[in-house]
Amino acid sequence: MNGSHPDMLLEGGSPDMLAAQSKILFQLNKYYNERVQSRQGGTMKTIREVCKVVQEVLKEVEVQEPRFISSLNEVNGRFEGLEVVSPTEFEVVLYLNQMGVFNFVDDGTIPGCSVLKLSDGRKRSMSLWVEFITASGYLSARKIRSRFQTLVAQAVDKCSYRDIVKMVADTTEVKLRIKERYVVQITPAFRCAGIWCRSAAHWPVPHIAWPNPNLVAEVKTEGFDLLSRESIYMKDKQSAAEGDAWVLSFKYAEDRLLYGGCRRRLLSTLKTLRDRHLDIPGQPITTYHLKTLVLYECEKHPREMEWDDTCLGDRINGILLQLISCLQNRRCPHYFLPNVDLFRGKSTSAMDNAAKQVWRILRELLTNPKSLEKL
Repeated sequence: MNGSHPDMLLEGGSPDMLAAQSKILFQLNKYYNERVQSRQGGTMKTIREVCKVVQEVLKEVEVQEPRFISSLNEVNGRFEGLEVVSPTEFEVVLYLNQMGVFNFVDDGTIPGCSVLKLSDGRKRSMSLWVEFITASGYLSARKIRSRFQTLVAQAVDKCSYRDIVKMVADTTEVKLRIKERYVVQITPAFRCAGIWCRSAAHWPVPHIAWPNPNLVAEVKTEGFDLLSRESIYMKDKQSAAEGDAWVLSFKYAEDRLLYGGCRRRLLSTLKTLRDRHLDIPGQPITTYHLKTLVLYECEKHPREMEWDDTCLGDRINGILLQLISCLQNRRCPHYFLPNVDLFRGKSTSAMDNAAKQVWRILRELLTNPKSLEKL
């Protein structure tokens, strides 16, 4: 043994391994500084351009109907309530004032959705949204969206950007096409902070060391949103109750979980790889799929040291492997609502095509650390 301690190299791995790791880290840093940051810069410019138009349209809506108050505000250089779906697609969530007491019912009838029902004995007239409450006492997501769509269409005709903005037809969603290049969906929503929903009551999964109890408490305080949006689970259903349902969204909770370590850097790198190589017809892979897989990766690697920058290469490889497995099994469960399949409605040929592409990228990364120069 010549006096050396058998555990000496176990802690950090062999010198060869460390050399390989530092090579990969160098390439990843370079990729981040060149490709990822340039994507972020480009996206920021687009967001500013798009938000100017959307703010103007929403201002016009508010003049006609003061209940729809724009909540699209810039805070510390970021627009609150704006989600980047892809470099040319965005979603703006418009938070409504709740006013009136509703019971929140998420009994799992429609996966990923819930309904708002007037509390027994409450008068409809006490609600700010009185005319959108159905005979059975539900606050109808579809009726609110339909009214909002009419208002937005009128605002588009009146606003100073009417030459460059059009409503997208043939959809019950409220979508604007700007400069023939960008599409922005505007989704009316209610913010439900400080409460946690029954559909996600199983979270956090017992016997998993991540997240720690303090973080769990913080995440549950973030609560969730209820969005007036078509759910893929409602596509073939015609009953009125389906149209009244609201889609659950956990954006703030998810973002809170992705603080710390290289989590955000990892997600930005994956989004860049997606935009450059996985923007496939039929959109089998969205940035939301990637965000979801990062959350599952956090559970698989609960220790904070596994989220050090030096582990970035391993985390990317792990997530790409997981993504291939999800595509091949045709299932990607929502992080908080595992009975919701994020691949529902995607075509099998698009998923097969995507799996091949992801495998090509992974093989490059595993066999050639310099491959990032080409990716």
